[in-house]
Amino acid sequence: MNLYTIDTGFFKLDGGAMFGVVPKVLWQKHQPPDEKNYCRWAMRCLLIEEGNRLILIDTGLGNKQSEKFFSFFQPHGEDSLIGSIKKHGFCPADVTDVVLTHLHFDHCGGAVYRQGEHLRPLFTNATYWSNEGHWDWASDPNAREKASFLKENFYPIKESGQLKFINQGEKLTDNISFIEANGHTEKMLIPHINYKGKTLVFMADLLPSPSHMPLPWVMGYDIRPLVTVKEKEGFLTNAVNNDYVLFFEHDPTIECCSLKMTDKGVRPDQFFSLNEWI
Repeated sequence: MNLYTIDTGFFKLDGGAMFGVVPKVLWQKHQPPDEKNYCRWAMRCLLIEEGNRLILIDTGLGNKQSEKFFSFFQPHGEDSLIGSIKKHGFCPADVTDVVLTHLHFDHCGGAVYRQGEHLRPLFTNATYWSNEGHWDWASDPNAREKASFLKENFYPIKESGQLKFINQGEKLTDNISFIEANGHTEKMLIPHINYKGKTLVFMADLLPSPSHMPLPWVMGYDIRPLVTVKEKEGFLTNAVNNDYVLFFEHDPTIECCSLKMTDKGVRPDQFFSLNEWI
C-alpha cells in the first residue's frame, strides 16, 4: 500500500462559524483571522494505492461554480486536484474508487466537472462511494444545510451509474473500513486505513483541525453539536488507546498528528506530514 497527500488548494471560512461558541480571543491563537474575520483552510485529500486499486478520499471544492459563489470562499493556492494527482504519477482515469465522506461542497465539488453544458463525473473509471442514509439526507436537504448540498456536485454521479453505497462496519478493502459520525451532518463517513500495522484516520469534519480537539470546540456548521461532543470524546479515547494517527483535511499547515492523554483530555502529541510518517 502507498499513501499520497492530495492538495487541492485553500479556501476561506468565517472564524466564528468554524469555532462555534468558542470566543475569538481563544481561537485566533490557533487560526489567525484576516481583517474580515476569515481564516484560511486547506482542502486536503488522500490517495491510496492498494494492489490494482487507486482510491481517492474526497475531492475538494472543484472549479465549476459561479464567480459569485467563489467570491464567498476565495479559493486560492497553486495546487489543484488533477495537478496533485498527476504530481504523484497518476491521472484521473487511473482512479478506481472515490470515497466521499459527505456531500458538502468543499468535500465533493471536484467529483464532477463541467464539459460545455454538461456535468460529468471527473473520474470516468471509478466507483463513487457514499452512504445511502447521507445521500438521501443531502438529496432532500434541511434549511440549515441546503447551501452546502449543491446537487450539481453529486447528482451526475448517480445519473452516470457510478454510485454505490457503503456503511459503517463494511470494508472497501481488507485495509479500509469506516465509522459513521452524525454530529456534523447525517452519517458522515470517517475512513480508517490500516497501514503497516498502524491505523491512519481521515478525519473529514469530525476534527477539521487539531485546534478542534478540545471537546467544546465544535463548528457552528454542525447540525447536532452535542452529538459531535460525544462522538469526539468516544473517538479520541479510542484513538489514543490504540495509537491512531490522525490525518486532517482542513488544517492549513498540519497534515497529521499522534495523540497523548493529558489532564485536559486527549491532545496532539507530535505533528508531522504524511511523508514523514510513511
